[in-house]
Amino acid sequence: MKKALWVGGLIAIALQANAQTDTTTRKLDEVIIQENRIQIPFSKQSRNLSLVDRQQIETTPARSLQEVLSFVPGVDVRQRGVTGVQADIGIRGGSFEQTLMLLNGIKLSDPQTGHHMMNIPVPLVNIDRVEVLKGPASRIFGQNAYTGAVNVITSLSEVRSLRLQGYAGDFGMKGINFAGSLPVGNYKQNLAISYDDSDGHQYNSDYQVSNVFYEGGVDLNANHSLRGMVAYTDRTFGANGFYTSAFPDQWESIQTSLASLAHSFTKDRFSLNTRTYWRRNNDEYRLRRNEPEFYQNNHTSTVFAVESNGSYKSKLGTTGFGIEGRKESIESNNLGNHERELFGVFLEQLVNLGSKTDIRAGLYSNYYSEYGWKHFPGMEVGFQASPALRFYSGVGSSYRIPTYTDLYYRGPTNIGNENLVPEQALSFEVGGKWTKNNWRGELVYFNRTSDNLIEWTRNTQREPWQPQNFNEVVFNGVEASAYYRTNPNGQPFQVRELMISYNYIDAEFIETPGLESRYALTALRNQVIGGVLLGFGKKIEWNTKMRYVERISQDPYFLLDMRVDYNRLGKLGFFAEASNITDSDYIEAGTVQMPGRWFRAGFMLNLQ
Repeated sequence: MKKALWVGGLIAIALQANAQTDTTTRKLDEVIIQENRIQIPFSKQSRNLSLVDRQQIETTPARSLQEVLSFVPGVDVRQRGVTGVQADIGIRGGSFEQTLMLLNGIKLSDPQTGHHMMNIPVPLVNIDRVEVLKGPASRIFGQNAYTGAVNVITSLSEVRSLRLQGYAGDFGMKGINFAGSLPVGNYKQNLAISYDDSDGHQYNSDYQVSNVFYEGGVDLNANHSLRGMVAYTDRTFGANGFYTSAFPDQWESIQTSLASLAHSFTKDRFSLNTRTYWRRNNDEYRLRRNEPEFYQNNHTSTVFAVESNGSYKSKLGTTGFGIEGRKESIESNNLGNHERELFGVFLEQLVNLGSKTDIRAGLYSNYYSEYGWKHFPGMEVGFQASPALRFYSGVGSSYRIPTYTDLYYRGPTNIGNENLVPEQALSFEVGGKWTKNNWRGELVYFNRTSDNLIEWTRNTQREPWQPQNFNEVVFNGVEASAYYRTNPNGQPFQVRELMISYNYIDAEFIETPGLESRYALTALRNQVIGGVLLGFGKKIEWNTKMRYVERISQDPYFLLDMRVDYNRLGKLGFFAEASNITDSDYIEAGTVQMPGRWFRAGFMLNLQ
């Protein structure tokens, strides 16, 4: 099967089709980062920020956003099986509970558990770019942006288009993705649908994933605009080894619904964006797939929020401000029925001191019905030493409240802890960015001191896991990266992209005698990511990606992935992908043994 798919992909590359110029390529330095208040070009950011654009998404050997993010420096993606049917995302040694996921600025955090963080109801084909903010982001996005935030961005097109992608591969894998844009007068709208399934790479690892995403927007006049979104995802999968190795027949089915409506007002130097959104997550979990009566959990969590964010430019600089209200609730046969409210207020100021120095400082004050008021100050300083070289430094505090699973879960292998208190951290970073022609480089050092860190532990007699608060835990790290990109020129051979990065993290987490740690000692220690995208003429692209990963208490592993595209931007294109070419033996999360070498191939249809 593997050989047949690989040969089929190579045969497809030899076919002829029409090619187009890559008109989607944009200078990354000019992209405006979509924060909720003050928006700054990528090149002027005084933070450690990674940007994944459409070209990188399309040429990466990946079938899911989770797999794409695994090639972002400093991001730790722990997948349970292929295509990220369930995956946890950590940043700078943090856990999956400490990362905030957003979709067009809408927070996707679930009060039940961070394991649902990546239930993003957007087909990969419809994602325009992904912004990864590393470091404390509570001042910008609010609580739970503890170690960083990942913002998935979609865009509305003024041009009619249709994109269709299909693929098949090992493990009975197959999928179809559709994205269409159909503007009608002043009204712009997108519809995207996807379906993926597989028999699974091991016993009880099959899955079916469906996504439906609709987005529409209209400019009412020169100052006012409306934008709405409705999305739904259904994920059903065998969960062998996901949460415990004692029950190989685990099974889970998750449905996530999301709806939002936003109004934007812009006039002269003032802008205001107000939106409301609703998110519901249904989670059915069985310890034995075909025996729900043996042990079954049913959880329904609901989030309703309203927020308003704005900015005003004056002689003193740019002022950002915002207010939000959020209600979270859960109905569960295991966790019980609970609800809590959040209220937050933002204020920040960006000031330019001359032509080279800028200071951005602010405060987010948060009230939680269970924990009272908390305040998160932060500040960044940037210095443009030359047109090519920028230095920056920043400090900020962050905060995460326990999930309902942390507090109330009861099961044969896990028990919650109602006495947990929120975890807090103070973070500092200093770095430099260099940009010259087609090259970018960055070097940054960071320090994070966590207090009341929440970590699941158990005693050496193998009693159930239970979360505990740990006193001061210190993380230190260094990230170095270099990146090169040039536009396609149709030459017989061209290096179009080249990247290399190295991350080192030292976590001063010392286990208590007699206790085992579940997550802290599986955090990244050393991470090396590399990639090269080659162009052969106008139509063939060959992308090679590699990762070396070493965790604190686990054996290191090396992964090599490749993708070949033919006529990617033409009307009809083909691709072939191979993952784990080195056939490495490794585990990323739980006790799920990841697959060895595996292949897939497919086609792309682009019409305008």
